[in-house]
Amino acid sequence: MRILHIHAHPDDAEIFAGGTLALLAKAGHEVTIVTMTPGDCGSHHHSPEDIAAIRRQEAANAAAMIGAAYFCAEFRDLSIYEDDSSRRRITAVLRRVQPDIVITAPPADYHCDHETTSRLVRDACFAAPCNNYDAPGGYEPMKAIPHLYFDDPAEGTDREGHPAVPQFVVDVSSVYETKRAMFAAHDSQRQWLKEHHGMDDYLETMDEWAAKVGAYAGLKQGEGFRQYKMHPYPVSPLLESLLGDLVKKI
Repeated sequence: MRILHIHAHPDDAEIFAGGTLALLAKAGHEVTIVTMTPGDCGSHHHSPEDIAAIRRQEAANAAAMIGAAYFCAEFRDLSIYEDDSSRRRITAVLRRVQPDIVITAPPADYHCDHETTSRLVRDACFAAPCNNYDAPGGYEPMKAIPHLYFDDPAEGTDREGHPAVPQFVVDVSSVYETKRAMFAAHDSQRQWLKEHHGMDDYLETMDEWAAKVGAYAGLKQGEGFRQYKMHPYPVSPLLESLLGDLVKKI
């Protein structure tokens, strides 16, 4: 199976789904990680071009730890808009990868880039099989709409701070050190998150979030997901079936 994880920024895949992606890669599935931006605004000390180059390399290094491919869609931070050209660009990403399963940002989250990514990816999943919908790159239309899943939002809460309970949790305890190493590969984020987000240790924050999600299912560490099942998106539990007993319904 081909798995595409597409989120807004470098490190989003790792903190929200790194363990699940590691499990899928370990099982022999083809994993591709795409970021919408290269994190070009994520520094008080580097120019946009310099921090973007650093963060692209960090993202590629993290993906390589599980044998995943990585590339950036080359939008810019705080400049992802829900418009025609953006939708076509993301449709091209899907046609390039030809995924069976797409995992993306949740519809409601703390950051505009996350929320806009979610909507663009949702609509690109619908558009990717449409023969008459042009997209750059000349890639073949997909054969069908892929299965679509959403990551948890940051801290597992909605914008009002209420719990955003996932539909199911994946037990990632067996690959948690891999997830941690993948996140640690984003070393340039440490200073940015401390200065801008007030996070003293980003690895400890990830540990707290993973424990919080895992607690829904009595697990040490977990990652939560929701499947998008609106007409005419696929509703069969494909991701859950690939992960088997590691999936705990909530």
